[in-house]
Amino acid sequence: MIFRHAYEIVLDDLFLDLNGFVPGVDLTLKIEGLNPAGSIKLKAAVGLLEDAEARGVLRPGGRVIESSSGNLGIALASVCAARGYEFTCVIDPNTSIQSIGLMRAFGARVAMVENRDANGGFLQSRIDHIQERLAEDPELVWPNQYANPANPAAHRERTAAAIGKQFLDVDVLFVGAGTTGTLMGCVEWFRVHSPNTRIIAVDTEGSVTFGTPPGRRHIPGLGTSRRPEILRPEGVDEVVMVPEAEAVVMCRRLAAERGLAMGGSTGSVLAAVDRKRLELPSGASVVAIGPDLGERYLNTVYDDTWVADRFGDLRALATPAHH
Repeated sequence: MIFRHAYEIVLDDLFLDLNGFVPGVDLTLKIEGLNPAGSIKLKAAVGLLEDAEARGVLRPGGRVIESSSGNLGIALASVCAARGYEFTCVIDPNTSIQSIGLMRAFGARVAMVENRDANGGFLQSRIDHIQERLAEDPELVWPNQYANPANPAAHRERTAAAIGKQFLDVDVLFVGAGTTGTLMGCVEWFRVHSPNTRIIAVDTEGSVTFGTPPGRRHIPGLGTSRRPEILRPEGVDEVVMVPEAEAVVMCRRLAAERGLAMGGSTGSVLAAVDRKRLELPSGASVVAIGPDLGERYLNTVYDDTWVADRFGDLRALATPAHH
């Protein structure tokens, strides 16, 4: 297949059978990281920019600014490079060195925000920085992934539809919640086309997205320190909160047992499946979404010193019951 633009290379039909990885669960993992931007966020980036173009606010040679802890920033940097836009990404200290390097490789500018917001995270601080920049420079375009319906729309039309096309029947769908774009897109699609599918949102402990208390978080991807405007929690059947240490254990297990290195969000989603395994009906078709691959986490999730400094000895979590 020959594509005209790198951002068109979205492989939406890749699924890995993880039968037996979580005992007694017929589990399939949707692999999202095998596109040029390396994550599920490429679809959101294209959707957000095309929305801004369609509304006439983003014109040739325009300048885009967005807040991201990593993957959407990389995806926007990639698409902006291909479409001739200048891009600035507002990041924070949790953003990995690899992610910053990739954004810069695509020609993006990077603005680091280091002051924590009222909930101990950086999201509101990043957004405050964008508001200041917009006040100084009205020509800047902020797609606003947290409030823009184009974010869930991209996943409704692509991510969720691809799952529906692959499986006649999905009993339970596990989706990680960051901006909640993927989650809300799946809710919108499945409530129409497969209303009996049980949708379980996976969030990380310390995130305030679903009203739980704020706490310190170390792994970018899931969780927020302010509720995204696009979130409609009533569309979700259940929320599972996962400690980051369990996400690390699952990432490492998947790499060691299946030869697949996935990102921290995938570890959280698999940990949520493991937590719910005794409640899942026997023989149920369970699908989990894996947003990105593991290379961006080599200095964090897969680094023994980094993990030990933050979570201590994780061997207790990797108990025989998990194997």
